[in-house]
Amino acid sequence: MMGDFNYTILDETAHRPWPMPDSPWVMTQTWHDLLFAHWPMDANLLRARVPSSFEIDLFEDEAWLAIVPFRMANVAPRAVPALPWISAFPELNVRTYVRAGGRAGVYFFSLDATNPVAVGVARVMAHLPYFVASMECVERDGWIQYRSERSTGAAPARLVGQYRPHGAARPPVPGTLEYFLTERYCLFTLDGSGRPYTLDIHHPPWPLQAAEAHFEVNSMADANGFELPATPPLLHFAKRQDMVAWPLRRL
Repeated sequence: MMGDFNYTILDETAHRPWPMPDSPWVMTQTWHDLLFAHWPMDANLLRARVPSSFEIDLFEDEAWLAIVPFRMANVAPRAVPALPWISAFPELNVRTYVRAGGRAGVYFFSLDATNPVAVGVARVMAHLPYFVASMECVERDGWIQYRSERSTGAAPARLVGQYRPHGAARPPVPGTLEYFLTERYCLFTLDGSGRPYTLDIHHPPWPLQAAEAHFEVNSMADANGFELPATPPLLHFAKRQDMVAWPLRRL
């Protein structure tokens, strides 16, 4: 649904690990039907593909890789109305967790989206590794049916599967693995010259539910140079999350 952004999230700040930036935020997004699928990974394998500017963040000496499918709405600059043909589309990212400048954040290996305009803007303005993909995210009989096939890039990148939540939604408890994996309020990236940047975001605590998922095809990690372990992923679902973002800031 377009134009239903929840601005009351701006008043909910007690949970944040650091204060919101003093400067004005510049963008809204609403994330729907999001699945966190996490696998433990050898930190040395991640280290080989994460820029040296960023420290691999560990939970009890273990690193993690996530594949995160969802759909977005209300993707719009501040004070600009969300438009159905440009502000709502599926997205799929592959990420890990890093630290820099005393803060814990997210590092993206890839982000796939259907909107070529959004992909182009994010590549240029945010220095993020976005790719155009053919994607579908729909709910059928309580399951989120998800399909993605990358249209650009050298390596095939596909995800075909379904997922659904069960149980009540609860915020993650500080100090737990679920909190470590989800409660992240910035991302880190490099520009074309290899200079490190960060981008702050704000949202309420994640309304996490337990989840189950079945993947018929999943080559998203392979496309980024990783082999997923044989262990089943740790799964969490969030029905909705509203967020605001600030501009990139040089570290």
